[in-house]
Amino acid sequence: MTLVGRLTKHPEVKHTTDGTPLLQTTIAVNRPYRNAKGETDTDFIYCTVWGRLAQTAAKYSEKGSLVAVLGSIQTRNYKDSSGKTIYVTEVLVQTIRFLSKKQADTQTGESPGVIQTVPLI
Repeated sequence: MTLVGRLTKHPEVKHTTDGTPLLQTTIAVNRPYRNAKGETDTDFIYCTVWGRLAQTAAKYSEKGSLVAVLGSIQTRNYKDSSGKTIYVTEVLVQTIRFLSKKQADTQTGESPGVIQTVPLI
């Protein structure tokens, strides 16, 4: 699956109990057609990024960043605290292309390139 859209929140890396970096975010993707009123609809796609790619994505993007992601769809489920089964459909991200610049880091002056690709390792 390939998606192009904007991050809906600032990316924050968390770590699993074994220390593996994990980034869970949502990408807003506009549908390629307009309705009868001439408006476009937007889908909000839940994405999960693992490892070094998660750290890179957090470093070079921010809320509103335009990104292209390549990944696979996964469906999983878990039981919440009340015992109800929750189903989640998400994209497991394998590659990210940064299509917009993050604001330069004011302390280091660092600013990434317009497009970067980071393969999943």
